[in-house]
Amino acid sequence: MEQEEAAAREDSQLMYRIERPVYDEALVRSQLLKRKENSTTLRQRLTQQFRCSSEKAKAAVFSFLPILTWLPSYPVKQYLFSDVVSGLSTGVVQLPQGLAYAMLAAVPPVYGLYSSFYPVLLYTFFGTSRHISIGTFAVISLMIGGVAVREAPDDMFYVLPANGSNASAVLDVAARDARRVQVAVVLTTLVGIIQLVLGILRFGFVAIYLTEPLVRGFTTAAAVHVVVSQLKYLLGVKTARFSGPLSAIYSLKAVLTDITSTNVTTLILGLACLVFLYVTKDLNERFKKKLPVPIPGEIIVVIVSTGVSYGMSLSGDYKVDVVGEIPTGLLPPAVPDFSLLPRLVTDSFAVAIVGFSMGISLAKTFALKYSYSVDGNQELIALGLCNFFSSFFQTFAITCSMSRSLVQESTGGKTQIAGLLSSLVVLLVVVAIGFVFQPLPQTALAAIIMVNLLGMFKQFRDIPLLWRTSRIELAIWLVAFVASVLLGLDYGLLVALAFTILTVIYRTQSPKSGVLGHVPGTGLYCDVDDYEEAAEYEGIKIFHSNSSIYFANSDLYVNALKEKTGVNPELLQSARKAIQKQKKKANGSHNSPRRICAKYKEQSVTHEVLSINHMAGEQNGQLGDRHSESDLEEAVFLEPLSTVHSIILDWTAANFIDSVGAKAIKQVIKEYAAVDVQVVLAGCSRSLLSELDTLQFFTGIMTPEMVFPTVHDAVLRCQQTGPVSYCNQ
Repeated sequence: MEQEEAAAREDSQLMYRIERPVYDEALVRSQLLKRKENSTTLRQRLTQQFRCSSEKAKAAVFSFLPILTWLPSYPVKQYLFSDVVSGLSTGVVQLPQGLAYAMLAAVPPVYGLYSSFYPVLLYTFFGTSRHISIGTFAVISLMIGGVAVREAPDDMFYVLPANGSNASAVLDVAARDARRVQVAVVLTTLVGIIQLVLGILRFGFVAIYLTEPLVRGFTTAAAVHVVVSQLKYLLGVKTARFSGPLSAIYSLKAVLTDITSTNVTTLILGLACLVFLYVTKDLNERFKKKLPVPIPGEIIVVIVSTGVSYGMSLSGDYKVDVVGEIPTGLLPPAVPDFSLLPRLVTDSFAVAIVGFSMGISLAKTFALKYSYSVDGNQELIALGLCNFFSSFFQTFAITCSMSRSLVQESTGGKTQIAGLLSSLVVLLVVVAIGFVFQPLPQTALAAIIMVNLLGMFKQFRDIPLLWRTSRIELAIWLVAFVASVLLGLDYGLLVALAFTILTVIYRTQSPKSGVLGHVPGTGLYCDVDDYEEAAEYEGIKIFHSNSSIYFANSDLYVNALKEKTGVNPELLQSARKAIQKQKKKANGSHNSPRRICAKYKEQSVTHEVLSINHMAGEQNGQLGDRHSESDLEEAVFLEPLSTVHSIILDWTAANFIDSVGAKAIKQVIKEYAAVDVQVVLAGCSRSLLSELDTLQFFTGIMTPEMVFPTVHDAVLRCQQTGPVSYCNQ
């Protein structure tokens, strides 16, 4: 029965049979492949590229305004109700987060509402994601706040009292806030320009350099900064805001130093808000499948805490800090103060790249889940337009928020109509009822910020997982986290990026290499150290390294080749010279049949070099006096001469080679040729062969005949040529 099943499996198994000659590159080029001739000139290609047609114009318009691809066919009956519910739910979350994240950006709360309206409205027209919620975000807001505090510190705005008394200087809060708003607005303008230019130049790929462990370590560090910055609002203590390296430590030290002046009322209210928000988030997570819409914990906290603050006069009677004046209506457009630009270039690049990486990663997640595509370059353009044009209306830089995006998606949002409706909710508050939130305690906003960071703190769970899966990625995570906590988010990001690039260099300089063996009955070649079935061919070494060959690792590649194959041409050359020297010495001696015996270390075989007379004597049966052999024999201890006649370099994993790598390979091939060991190449891609042609690799002893399309082709050819004599007579 088992034999019948095995036979049935063999009958049903696909078979791979092919019989062909052994190919080398010379044969491939002369008989099998002919490169297509490119008959178009540069002028024709440029003309074709810039030729305008109705199809190209239509595609360009649809690419620039993605809303035109889906709005005309918008299924009102199926989508509208879901989008309305989702938009209202997201707007209810957008409102308190806008107020709260303005505190992180070191600007008055109303500017958070502006930043929750204009960019969201613009993204509806220019964005390609259907589910992300654009607006204020904790990490970006904190980065902007750090720049604003650095450029407009409290020390610049202490003024003496107008009455000329001897009282100490007081802080001009209005002037300070106005200056910080200017800094945030100019920074946002520059961020928008950078994102717009990168998008037009098709630089959407830059986000790949922010690998996931880097982003997660960086955002976890940002969460630490945010929590530390909000402690003073939660406790109601008055401390300065710090920026730059070690700012988190200085802020924490300042809060702990002044903790005895904690406002008990502020603390109790803040803790109550924290507990309530945590419970509602937990309930939303546990019962998200049963709840038609998530419990709007943030807006409940805002409404209740505002009512309690107003009813009990917490600001006047209990000295609880509140939001304060919220102007009604929108501000007219104004040109930013561009004199600040030179000092903000580095910061703007950091904010632009981080903002885009946050947005595109979340957009791709939803696109994969719902089977549609997002365009990274168009997302850059969309974010750039949102930031640039909105900055003229006094907003600060934005990106997407994970918490709001999850609300928008989980409440049934189908398109950015939901985002449009959420921006209208914020607009309603700004133009009509913004004054209602003036008594809102700042400790409630601090609680909202802290609870929204719970997801980021859960990223600490990455550490044990990365420890088990990838130590290098764990190192990236930890460097990004530690550097960002200690040096600040701007310098921390630069350090993390530099370290990530170093890990790439390290991986290319330390690739896995080994000697391959043939698995009998197959065309497969595997590492002989890893698989018992893999067996080496006699006299042939197949060397494999899973990296390209360029200036940074060419020497390491050559060293690994000599070490793994056990064939070192320098040692073989030295052994040959020693034998030749002893042979000449023997030939030049008197007629006594002295025998020179070259004994090799770690090998029982001895190769004898005999004089002519001795050889003639042996042929005539005159072997001489055997008992005096010890007197006539001279032993020379040498490294063993190699039994390897061919080395195959498996380049299936090589993507490119530069001039330094090509020179190193040519040199090592010449070294092996000098000791009669032939070296051939196998598995080169067509692009790699084109690079070798460009580098003029095939000159001198290097010919296309030494390159084979597969390892097996190379093995068969090396077996045919057989061992090469590597002893000079």
